[in-house]
Amino acid sequence: MKSDGDATQARNLRTGLPVWLAHRVRDAPDHRPIHGLTVDVAVIGGGVSGALVADAMLQAGQTVAVFDRRGLSKGSTPASTALLQFEIDKPLMILGDKIGHASAARAYWRSAAAIDQLRGRIDDLGLRCGFRERHTAYLPGNVLNLAGLRREAEARVRIGLRSRFVDRDELRRQTNVDKPGAIWSSGSAEVDPVRLVRGLWRSVIARGGSVYTPVEIVDIDPGRSAVSLSTDGGAVIRAKSVVLATGYELAKMLHPKGYKVISTWVMATVPQKRNLWPSRCLIWEAADPYLYIRTTVDNRVVVGGEDQDFSDDAHRDRLIPGKIKRIQAKLKKLIPQLDTEADFAWAGCFGDSVTGLPAIGQVPGAKGCYAVMGFGGNGITFSVIAAQMLQRAVLGLPDPDSDLFALA
Repeated sequence: MKSDGDATQARNLRTGLPVWLAHRVRDAPDHRPIHGLTVDVAVIGGGVSGALVADAMLQAGQTVAVFDRRGLSKGSTPASTALLQFEIDKPLMILGDKIGHASAARAYWRSAAAIDQLRGRIDDLGLRCGFRERHTAYLPGNVLNLAGLRREAEARVRIGLRSRFVDRDELRRQTNVDKPGAIWSSGSAEVDPVRLVRGLWRSVIARGGSVYTPVEIVDIDPGRSAVSLSTDGGAVIRAKSVVLATGYELAKMLHPKGYKVISTWVMATVPQKRNLWPSRCLIWEAADPYLYIRTTVDNRVVVGGEDQDFSDDAHRDRLIPGKIKRIQAKLKKLIPQLDTEADFAWAGCFGDSVTGLPAIGQVPGAKGCYAVMGFGGNGITFSVIAAQMLQRAVLGLPDPDSDLFALA
């Protein structure tokens, strides 16, 4: 299977100034690949998925070259709110109705294990990225009402997940939110996504990974023994395996069904330590679309939502002022003591799937080509899973959950 023209779609992935770019970051130096370069694994994409995949391949003793059309962590990464949750966009009960309850249990537990895996990797590499363990509060909404949340909590308890139902009084003590109840879960976390990804890339480069940016891959040609990549500068690279980690700029050889790109809007408040809720847990709703809320190391509140289908980036950007006003109003209603002044505001893309699960694995009909489609609200968590699965695939090892995330 040979790509036609540019190997991936080009898309304006974000607009505005995300809070994670408030601090200055040093760019990796630009490099152009040498014609005839040969590596074990070529990774296309300089974001969180690409960084975690490259790290996993180096762990497995593979030689790695990375290509990105913009530069490292310059695409969707800064737009992320980085709520690291094991909870999937689709509640366990609803996911079970779609894919079977045993499969849904496996998906939730694989996601929970991914948070632990990421925590360990951050410790291994000594990354200073604002990683903090957090609880989550899952509030009632139009997807699950209070009775539905009780049943969801019971379903999670049956499979041993780290969740329980809490009443109004306990919820108010933990969050200052006045709702009749919620699901309270442990095992989640928050992180600064830009510092995380740039730390991973520094480690990859220090350990011998080669990074080439800004470089456009214009052609991908799987062969019998290797995959050939052609760049916009005329260089041809050969790799035993290629991983497409291009986020919402989908590779043209992929034709996923049931996946779509949607727009989301986010803001970060002024610092306000005295106004924050006691637990500083992650807060989100059993709603569609849902509001999602977290704090930062410097005592801001990051809140987003108002999601809708992506049409074009110009239309998305025109909506920023109105969307931010609605997000501010929702935040004020939920937690009245907060100062909802927006110090940062931005819009970005993320993906949605029928199940809320990502698609990870070999590209059908393209030997040696693998893809990460981290669709769903748990992009970083799913990227951890993808790195594990694709490391095993390249080494010829089976993964027990490959059927849950298959691209086909």
